Amino acid sequence: MCQREFLLVLLVRIFVHTSETCTSRLNITTVEGEPFYLKFCLSSSEHESESNTIRWYKSNGSQGQVELNSRSLPRISLHNFSLEFWPVELDDKGSYFFQMGNITKVWNLNVVRRNKHSCFAKNQVISKTVEVEKTLKILCASSYFQGLIHRIRLYKDCEKIAETQDYKKIAESDTNPLIQKNAEFKDQGYYSCVFSIHHNGKVFNITKTFNVTILGDRNNIIPALLGPKLNYVEVELGKDVQLNCSALLNEDGYIYWNFQRENGPDPNVQEENGMRIRTPEGKWFASKILRIKNVNENNLNFSYNCTATNEADTDTQRYILLEKTHGTDLPGHVFTGGMIIAVLLSVVVMCLVILGIIYRVDLVLFYRRFMGRDETLTDGKTYDAFVSYLKESRPEDGEEHMFAVEVLPRVLEKHFGYKLCIFERDVMPGGAVVDEIHSLIQKSRRIIIVLSKRYMSDAVRYELESGLHEALVERKIKIILIEFTPISDFTFLPQSLKLLKSHRVLKWKAEKSLSYNSRFWKNLLYLMPAKAFKPAEGESEILPIFSTTEKLHGELSVSAYL
Repeated sequence: MCQREFLLVLLVRIFVHTSETCTSRLNITTVEGEPFYLKFCLSSSEHESESNTIRWYKSNGSQGQVELNSRSLPRISLHNFSLEFWPVELDDKGSYFFQMGNITKVWNLNVVRRNKHSCFAKNQVISKTVEVEKTLKILCASSYFQGLIHRIRLYKDCEKIAETQDYKKIAESDTNPLIQKNAEFKDQGYYSCVFSIHHNGKVFNITKTFNVTILGDRNNIIPALLGPKLNYVEVELGKDVQLNCSALLNEDGYIYWNFQRENGPDPNVQEENGMRIRTPEGKWFASKILRIKNVNENNLNFSYNCTATNEADTDTQRYILLEKTHGTDLPGHVFTGGMIIAVLLSVVVMCLVILGIIYRVDLVLFYRRFMGRDETLTDGKTYDAFVSYLKESRPEDGEEHMFAVEVLPRVLEKHFGYKLCIFERDVMPGGAVVDEIHSLIQKSRRIIIVLSKRYMSDAVRYELESGLHEALVERKIKIILIEFTPISDFTFLPQSLKLLKSHRVLKWKAEKSLSYNSRFWKNLLYLMPAKAFKPAEGESEILPIFSTTEKLHGELSVSAYL
């Protein structure tokens, strides 16, 4: 070891053994799991009295002040003016009070969690800036715990530093490691000193990290103008324009504009005072503006030069003004043709939207058939629809009864492949009717309600109420309402039906709705769950007339509440 390094290390060891560090900062942040201390030092105006008792307190806001002692907190050691943590933990966060007679000192301690992916905590880093080729010196020393240090290790970017000619490092021992060399750009990084301390038979580590930034030589910066060397600027005659020139310089560099002509300066050209700012890298950012008022033809195609210079070198940029060319107007026939095309496209789009709204049912049914979509495969339901209708029918209600128990099953089951639940056919006699109906509704994907003027006077009220509960509360089923006879007043229906989302009504006319391809059956299929089906072969596409003596009159309405 050379004499200069030996003296440096010796001075450090003398200092740390003769002067322990006092905690002067009021707000302190430390890392969990490391030894930590708070130390109070008397000032020149404060005197210690033998009769004064030293006490330490902690306050975390919720429990108030609590006196500290080593018996209740084994991790904490009290040494008169010092409070030691072996180690400090997250729960130690709070305010700490030192009290001796009339003297009180308060510190606010914040304990942060250790970063498991790094060897140091970034909020505990000491910044250090060194110019390239200047001396980089890093000394690992801990003043308060110096006498307890067993071993010191030195890392760069969390990798252990090996002793080489570049790093004059003392081996791991009780001597403080030292880095002292001419700084290079590759030396930039995080240097961590890890101190191993023995205390009460345990080993603790304390980490001290330096963030070293290497700056370029501030006295050897070549001036550099920012931007291209040649710039063409389009201007309008009679308008003002300003040219901004910026450069990076060293301390003795400067920037200026050259706009002199052979016949003298332009009266409308003026160089303004520039700006000069020092960057964090030690360079100078400078800029200067050249303002040209009321641009005329003499200012066009003339080279305005911006120059940055120092004792070492010079850099120049050229700015040439060009008259701005105005775009020509479109010919009349081009503009007219463009407008016609835009209008036609708008009309086409509007027609497509209208057709999509009108034929949305057909489009949805086509999409289902083309994609083979089936909503009934994985929902666990047994029936596609539960049919609710007037069961105690009179002679005048015969057609309504036939429609519910014969026509709907013939079309939806035999032709379109759906499975319906019909009370007279699928409910076994003798059982608990109420429980059976509720169970069947829960097993169905839809409820088809065949309405008539006497519907609510029948015993089907429970079916309607159960279906409304499933639709409005449970949201597990959707309701389809069919008016078999014309009903002008719907006040007899429960008010809860008004809460359903859709109120579409489809009209049935007997003469026009007998075909399976009629609008009525398409809309009914649209309201039913999507299901892959293949129409029965050999079956007529026309429904038979219900009765030769009775003719269907009126309209059939389907109210779907999705």
